[in-house]
Amino acid sequence: MMDYRARYLKAKENNEEDHTQQRDYDPSKEGDIFHEMSLSNDRKSQSERIHPMDVQMAVFHCADGFLKQLMVTKLSQCQYALPLLVPDPFTQQIEFPLWTFRQISKSWKMRNKNNEIISQTQPIYKAQTPMVFFFRFGSVSSSKSQLMNSLINEKHNTFFHRNCPGSSRTRVLMDGVVEISWFCPSGTYDDKFTDCVAFCNLHGDAAANEKQLQILTEMASVNVVLLSQLQRYDRSMKKLDELHKGSKPFICIFTEDETAVTVLKEKYRIGLKNRNQSDVSEELRRAINDCLSESSSTFRLEDVSKHSDIRVDEEVDEDCRRGREAAQQMMCLLEKKDLRGIKESFLPHQGKLWHQWSQKNKELHQPQADEIEMDISRKQTDLKTIREQQHASDISEFVKLFIKEMNTDAEHEKMFFIKWLTILLDEYISADLSALHHKYNEMWSTVLTMNDNKNTSEQLTTVQIDLDRVSKELQAAAFGLEHIMREIGQIYESCSSVRKIKKDLQVHFSSLPSLAAEMMISGFPLELMDGDAAHVPVIWISAVLDELIQKLGDQRVFVLSVLGTQSSGKSTMLNAMFGLQFAVSAGRCTRGAFMQLVKVSDEMKTHMKIDYILVVDIEGLHALELTGRSTRHHDNELATFVVGLANLTLINFFRENPAEMQDILQIVVQAFMRMKKVRLNRSCVFVHQNVSDITAGEKNMEGRRRLQMKLDEMTKVTAKEEECDAECFSDVTEFDIQNYVKYFAQLWEGRPPVAPPNPNYCESIQELKETIMAFASKSHGMMLIDLKVCIKDLWEALRKEQFIFSFSFNALEISAYRTLEPEYNKWSWSLRSAMMETENKLHNKIENGTIHEAEETDLKRELKKTNEEVKKSMSEFFEKVRDRDKLIQWKATFDLKIKELQENIVRETKRKLIEILQQRDLKKNIDAQRTHHENSLYETSKQLALKCKDKANDEERLKKEFDLFWEQRVNKIITEIPPIKDIDIMTDLIHILSDIYKIAHHYSESCDIFTVSTYSEYVLFRKSTKRVKETHGFARILSPADEAQIRSLVTDVALQTDTMIQSFNISKMGYNISCIQKLTGYIKRRVTEHQIGQVKYVFKINFFMDLVLSIYMRANKMITDQHRLFREANDPVIYVEKKREEYYTIFQKYCHGETSAAIFGEIICQKLKEPIEQSVYKKTARDLADEMRSNCESLNGSRANLEKDILKTLAEEEDFNKYMNYIHNPRDHFKSFIRCEVSRYITDQFSVSVLPRMKENIELLQQKITKASHESTEYVQVSRGDVGLWLKNFTQQLSDELIFSEKDLSGVKHDDVEVKLLEDVIDKELPAIMSEISSRFNTKTFPVKLDYKFRPDELLIDDFCWCCWAQFPFCTNTVENHDGDHSVAFHRVRGTKGWHFSQAQYLCAVICTKLVACNQDEPDGTFPLREHRRAGGVYTDWSITPDLSELPYWKWFVCRFQKDLEKYCNKTFDGYGKIPDEWKKYSKQDAIESLGQCI
Repeated sequence: MMDYRARYLKAKENNEEDHTQQRDYDPSKEGDIFHEMSLSNDRKSQSERIHPMDVQMAVFHCADGFLKQLMVTKLSQCQYALPLLVPDPFTQQIEFPLWTFRQISKSWKMRNKNNEIISQTQPIYKAQTPMVFFFRFGSVSSSKSQLMNSLINEKHNTFFHRNCPGSSRTRVLMDGVVEISWFCPSGTYDDKFTDCVAFCNLHGDAAANEKQLQILTEMASVNVVLLSQLQRYDRSMKKLDELHKGSKPFICIFTEDETAVTVLKEKYRIGLKNRNQSDVSEELRRAINDCLSESSSTFRLEDVSKHSDIRVDEEVDEDCRRGREAAQQMMCLLEKKDLRGIKESFLPHQGKLWHQWSQKNKELHQPQADEIEMDISRKQTDLKTIREQQHASDISEFVKLFIKEMNTDAEHEKMFFIKWLTILLDEYISADLSALHHKYNEMWSTVLTMNDNKNTSEQLTTVQIDLDRVSKELQAAAFGLEHIMREIGQIYESCSSVRKIKKDLQVHFSSLPSLAAEMMISGFPLELMDGDAAHVPVIWISAVLDELIQKLGDQRVFVLSVLGTQSSGKSTMLNAMFGLQFAVSAGRCTRGAFMQLVKVSDEMKTHMKIDYILVVDIEGLHALELTGRSTRHHDNELATFVVGLANLTLINFFRENPAEMQDILQIVVQAFMRMKKVRLNRSCVFVHQNVSDITAGEKNMEGRRRLQMKLDEMTKVTAKEEECDAECFSDVTEFDIQNYVKYFAQLWEGRPPVAPPNPNYCESIQELKETIMAFASKSHGMMLIDLKVCIKDLWEALRKEQFIFSFSFNALEISAYRTLEPEYNKWSWSLRSAMMETENKLHNKIENGTIHEAEETDLKRELKKTNEEVKKSMSEFFEKVRDRDKLIQWKATFDLKIKELQENIVRETKRKLIEILQQRDLKKNIDAQRTHHENSLYETSKQLALKCKDKANDEERLKKEFDLFWEQRVNKIITEIPPIKDIDIMTDLIHILSDIYKIAHHYSESCDIFTVSTYSEYVLFRKSTKRVKETHGFARILSPADEAQIRSLVTDVALQTDTMIQSFNISKMGYNISCIQKLTGYIKRRVTEHQIGQVKYVFKINFFMDLVLSIYMRANKMITDQHRLFREANDPVIYVEKKREEYYTIFQKYCHGETSAAIFGEIICQKLKEPIEQSVYKKTARDLADEMRSNCESLNGSRANLEKDILKTLAEEEDFNKYMNYIHNPRDHFKSFIRCEVSRYITDQFSVSVLPRMKENIELLQQKITKASHESTEYVQVSRGDVGLWLKNFTQQLSDELIFSEKDLSGVKHDDVEVKLLEDVIDKELPAIMSEISSRFNTKTFPVKLDYKFRPDELLIDDFCWCCWAQFPFCTNTVENHDGDHSVAFHRVRGTKGWHFSQAQYLCAVICTKLVACNQDEPDGTFPLREHRRAGGVYTDWSITPDLSELPYWKWFVCRFQKDLEKYCNKTFDGYGKIPDEWKKYSKQDAIESLGQCI
């Protein structure tokens, strides 16, 4: 930021007091004030103010080359004089700081002999102009510098003088310094000089600075000296005499002379004393003009360096010199080259091939409705071919030299090299570019005149053709550092695309982004959008940002962009605000978009959350030289891009031009509305530049009111276009009309080109900067990695025809959301896991009869602790996560999700427990009967033992007696209770179906309804149907919507019947044919309800038959396994036979006369064996599910990650049948995959994890049983109770852990059992029981020992499959746990589900998203796919976004299984459905790797 008033700030020494000196009052010395005044001149001042120019020169002497150059450039912009010759303050060696002038250019206008205005812009070091040299001899009473100012700009102190604010009597560093400034005419009649004139000013006495005097008097066109009266023999008289006698014009100004102008042969004498300053200035101006008109001498700044005995900074600084030599070596290659063809020769990678690629890429992403997959594939092939051609292009020697220099380690030299190259390139193109701009402006003026005069279209067309030609020449002639970097970017992109290195590239192409990153860090802007190709090189930009992250870390940036018309002062404003380097001259208007990093200071970081500000400057909207392509579409695209990218956008207007504002506001409102619709919260500030009277508050208020009205009006208009619900601009973005609208004064204080920057403009810049900082302090900005994603997503969406349609969910949010998903999975699993523990505990209590109801309040209380832990974890996550600013929008949603999950878990658990309660009552007889048989065996074996006591020592005899007894008892049980038989579900089903349909007995051609490719064979069409097509000789087919409806019916029926089977609890209640009757009745009801709805078909009988048979074939194993468990637990023969050894052991103890306590303890241990085993398996199953949720790679993430592993496994196995199962029955395939993963995990980790867990659980259970036994004994002893009390207390303590109660021992007598002995027996016998159970642990026991619902795979299935399973009509299943519409991570090739073209039997080799992008019709022609929602039915709830990105997985699948698919679907991939050859290039590895990009 520049404010020329800064030079007038008063600098003081530390000890100087800023107040008037006060003394004590003494009445006796009242008249002495006059005495004091007379003595004041004799006193030395106690404090002398520091001279402002000493401050400037002190900084100049201490600065390095870059800072000096920056200082002089800023001084020039402030229209201040610049140091030309500077004596060293210590050695007095004179230095010429030529380097500091290298970045300065001057523009002026003058009239030629034909009175035509000619514009010129030249680097000031090259400009050849007249030069007027001012110096003085001795002390003079008038200010030389002030007199010079009156010649250049009487309103501005170009040269600092004695009467300037802040000046002091003494100065230390200015004597001997020569300053230079230029008067630049504006081409008007009141210009003081008609040509650009340089003015040099030697500070101090010329007599004391002879070297400076000699150099400049020789180089000057006119010499001007100020002096008082001189004595004849004064030593300065000799020099004056030489000048007077010389051939050059010479002007002598006498400060003590009152004489007016005297002229003698180009020698002028002017007196100053007692004369009007204006008159003197006018006389002096006329004298100089007269002298210049007669003089042909010109001055060129660079020529100063030719003088000996002065030091030139560029030659002294080795880094500067080497940098210049390297840049000059490059420039030598450009000598005598036509500027219009120079880029094509030296920068071939960014020429026609890059432009062709950009155009093709846009065409690819905006396909036509009649394009098929082959057309799209052909375009993709063309793109690859162009990239290969681009890669084959040679790298010019020019670019090679640049890369070589940029790879040097000398950072200082590298910076000089870049600066020099920029300077020399600007110098090289400036003349031609200026001429082309002049030519363009003339032609543009002609076009406007012809339009006004309504010339014939033929004449106008001719001029417009010439105008377009000059516009292209302008585009070709522009040649700067940005074009070299663009070339390097295209070299990198071509190498990356073809995955090959370039032979003529001296470094590996992967190192090229590092060069650009280093330049950005050093403060150079980087091209973000190629202004010539109107394309963002995403590959290059992403690589550069990756390198930035490598070098700086993933820093947080606040992105600031600016939007406005061309030449409205956007770049100037940004440069002034942040000291940037965006192109601002009329010959170098911004093209495309550039970004530049601004580091936030450590001091600012204390109250801001960002590390850098990234400033984005773009080309002006409605740019004249872009007439050929500057359409409304291009402006909208540009505006949407920068608004979407920036956290804050400055909307810049040049004055309050209503027509301009109308256009720009509509573009701006549309851009912000798009951001709102895709959930990108962006902000804006409006800036009105060049407002004449910014102090008029009422006027500003009126301007704000008009702007608000216009914004609201534009919002309503644009809302209709974008189909958005918005009434005012505040509905689109947060906007404060009072604070977010700024008015700027005009940039220049006076008339350019000699006017300095307006201080009011600088104040407005500072105010705007503070507003921006306030925005930045409240914003989290974005991480560099997010910026990369944002750029890619925005550009991807903009390339497509409809931005909102394409940008339905931005990838930054997806990326952030994916960090939330695993956390949500952890939270949800924590709740599920805690509830499983609670459910198991309550299940045991219900079975034990200790509770008789299940209330939600009790369940919530049990879950309270875990719920609070989850809430705390959620709060900490949203507070500490890196992307909290993005994720915070979902906090409320996930709070609600967790709450809903908790309610659902509680509700589901309550349902299960109520079922257990109901089934407990229903199976009381079964349990009682089993317990009766078991306990009666104990008692009868006891009676037998009493008879056999005398044979206790004869083990063989005892065994025979027991075997005979056992056989008799079992035979008796069989006669009393028939054994439970095996079941044949399919036979039962056929019997039931035969009651409904007579053909059931003969129905043998059933097929799996879950894998059929179409349901057309299952329906009869009603006569009025319009939803089917009569194709050429083929049978009528269902529409995709109908197919989807039927598939949805089949899937839902299968899901509900699965739930019903689980609710039957066959493992506990046993199988009954009524189960089949209920299921079949339910299926029949659903089918009937469906076909009496709003459908145009009815089902054939075979649909119901196949549906029922398919469901039962899948459920057969589960029902059979559950019945097996029931039979093993409840068939008296099987159950009792399993207990034979246990009974024999107890029988032996009876025979040997052991105590009642020993025998009762043995019975208790034997009774505990099965509950212990069940408890250990259940607990281990829950532990394993928990462990696999964390450690198993395929099961430790979201359902999306699980799906990725499923698809990877399918590809590796290459089993077509499994693929078909996945495609048609994803839920079943998920279940099958999870079961396989669990089985594999148990097998692989059995000895490492599973067995140790089981042993740990059994040890813990043993400790609990032992503890319960001990505490029960103590309780009985204190209470003076008996063994009955002990048993009651013992079972109650274990009721949470085991299904074991008093009723299990109801028939066993224990009246005479001693409690303490009983405890000892249990302590002694329990380890053997535990050891026996442990010995049976192996990898196969989980499915054998546990019911389905308790197995680890089923626990995980409940977790993963408890979500949305809707399938898109054409291809795949939806994302999990989504809000709103169904959507998918990526779609499949439609032919995988049998879809084909309606007029032919050709399978459809296209992806849904591409059909949407092409806006093609749905296969039956009823509606365009882009408007799928209006088709109604299943389409209404689906969101399908256009996508032309690579999806190798399903393309590989179609190619790999083409024959299988064709056979399966009885159709072929021919004609319109022909598979592109490009697809066949994908390998299995490509397919697998692509999964990581999509999921």
